[in-house]
Amino acid sequence: MSQIQTLDPMPALELRGIRKSYTTGQLSVEVLHGIDLVIPSGQITVILGHSGSGKTTLLNLMGSLDQPTVGEIRFFGEELSELDEKALTEHRRQHLGFIFQLYNLIPTLTASENVTVACEGVHGDVMSPREALSLVGLEDKFDRFPSQMSGGEQQRVAIARAVARKPRLMLCDEVTGALDSQTGRRILDLVVDLNDRLGMTLVMITHAVPIALLADRVVRLDSGEVVDVTDHAERARVEDIDW
Repeated sequence: MSQIQTLDPMPALELRGIRKSYTTGQLSVEVLHGIDLVIPSGQITVILGHSGSGKTTLLNLMGSLDQPTVGEIRFFGEELSELDEKALTEHRRQHLGFIFQLYNLIPTLTASENVTVACEGVHGDVMSPREALSLVGLEDKFDRFPSQMSGGEQQRVAIARAVARKPRLMLCDEVTGALDSQTGRRILDLVVDLNDRLGMTLVMITHAVPIALLADRVVRLDSGEVVDVTDHAERARVEDIDW
């Protein structure tokens, strides 16, 4: 078991009264219904829910990829609704990392070039492509193209691409969804290890109940509402979970 890290006194994210609606023609559908949620800094938070529960919509709002219809989101105390689109783009580039179910690598670029492109325009200290790829165990795949790598290796490149920017907040959308179970466990083990080593805040959305055991905080979402928040005194290790 690994112990919960000492928290920064300021939460990474605070969501207050979040509602999100989508309008098609004259039809308006509300997907999120008054979400109040705190994401502690330096911890792993898993948002657990079935398909259609609103997980991806919530993650998109956390990552400033979309804006709430009603409510406010604070990132380490800064109210994001006060930022214009240019400032939000800069916010995503400087502070956030994303890992998706689909790897979204550029097929015509090598592993190292995919990492390099992701770091362009980032101010301050970033990892070199070699350092980032070594962190995920791909130091020997530096010059490989995505088509020359397995699914698990491509996901590792995607992780290297995200961590190279040294984000304060990492957002993961069903990161094992396109992988077989054994590869998925290795990827989860890697993500958790990197979170601890690099001191990031990590939010993972998933429908897989066992993944929740890896979290410090588990948020259960159902029909666009938070129905339960559970804090773990200890989080399980990947190898200890009965999958």
